Amino acid sequence: MTGEKRAGERKVFVKTYGCQMNVYDSDRMIDVLATEGYVATDNAEAADLVILNTCHIREKAAEKVYSDIGRYRDVKQARALEGHRTMIAVAGCVAQAEGLEIARRAPAVDLVVGPQSYHRLPDLLVEAADRTRQSRVVATDFDVEAKFAEMPLPRPAVTASRGPTAFLTVQEGCDKFCTFCVVPYTRGAEVSRPAAQVIAEAERLAAAGVREVTLLGQNVNAYHGEGPDGGRWSLARLIYRLAEIPGLDRLRYTTSHPRDMGDDLIAAHAELPALMPYLHLPVQSGSDRILAAMNRRHVAADYLRLIERIRRARPDMALSGDFIVGFPGETDADFEATMRLVEHVRYAACFSFKYSPRPGTPAAGDADQVAEAVKSERLQRLQALINDQTHEFNAATVGKAVDVLIEKAGRHRGQLVGRSPWLQPVHIDGPAEWIGSVRKVAIERAEGFSLFGCVLSTPDAEGRMMSATMTCAG
Repeated sequence: MTGEKRAGERKVFVKTYGCQMNVYDSDRMIDVLATEGYVATDNAEAADLVILNTCHIREKAAEKVYSDIGRYRDVKQARALEGHRTMIAVAGCVAQAEGLEIARRAPAVDLVVGPQSYHRLPDLLVEAADRTRQSRVVATDFDVEAKFAEMPLPRPAVTASRGPTAFLTVQEGCDKFCTFCVVPYTRGAEVSRPAAQVIAEAERLAAAGVREVTLLGQNVNAYHGEGPDGGRWSLARLIYRLAEIPGLDRLRYTTSHPRDMGDDLIAAHAELPALMPYLHLPVQSGSDRILAAMNRRHVAADYLRLIERIRRARPDMALSGDFIVGFPGETDADFEATMRLVEHVRYAACFSFKYSPRPGTPAAGDADQVAEAVKSERLQRLQALINDQTHEFNAATVGKAVDVLIEKAGRHRGQLVGRSPWLQPVHIDGPAEWIGSVRKVAIERAEGFSLFGCVLSTPDAEGRMMSATMTCAG
């Protein structure tokens, strides 16, 4: 950023809403601003810049943002009385969808910036700081290629401080146009980053101590980035290359669309130890009639056949998904079809929501809306079934020895928390020096949605606990 700077470092507070991609974008915005002398803070009252990185997926998302703007407007006014200037920026999908409306309704906001313009933050802040301007700065272009080409790589020191896991966006946007979804309107068409760019970022993360990378995209398995050889690489080919990076022990990816699950990606799950046996594969409904109304472009039988192929390739695969209940026109029979699909698949975890209209989406104008009470009753039944399956899946892990990536300190003294290959949170006792390492853990019990265990000295050849000679580290 050119122009006048405050003496000493400036502080930026970022509030992140919603998905993992927003978490990644928030980190990248902080990296961009670091080159201009900004330091991240958790204290909004001390911040020279407040960024609200918003999500448009959840119900009443925009109204929650306006409520938060009011809260930070008060912070801005209080700091002004003390002679400090605070700028407020609204970023993310709500900014993209409602940029001009935010500028009209919220005079305290200095800058509205969409997801594809974060690389321009320094210059946009200079423009927004110009006291002679008559209107707010609104930047909501759709230039994904420029965003990733100009954003700096993660800084090693900061990356190391964020822990041994990291998100890495490889694809943005969506061409599917599901009738309930705003993503094509807030993130644009599907765009994939060049493979060389992704590889360079993953290498930087690994060199900084990251041991697990989750590749992100609205339709991540539709990845088709340009490869170093000039051809188009699939997500599978990219993953094979990333698995060669020294120190990168684990790879994951999310979110996938059933129609983009290629044979080579299924094969990668069978062949690559680094690719974790956990797949988030949303289906949204078990009713073919509702799937057609959603424009999902597959039927329930297609999804179930795909699940069978995946499990043949990787028998220990854990599956998660997304479900919308009460979609316009959903009957009792449609909902029961969803329940039968869930019972058949046996999920390890799921996200489920009542349908709520998103302005500008085709389904929002459908006259056949389902009563709120009906949606609530159906959601309660679905979540009860899913929770039973999750508890059953976790209980099946008890008595086994599993590899756990230790991620952080737990809530209790001497406690550490990590993740199993199937993304289950695992609690153990051990020294802080274990953070960032993969340990063989004997799972002793399951409580709620978490597992508890102790670190093994030696499991047997099949990964089972050795009751006679096993000892656990304290």
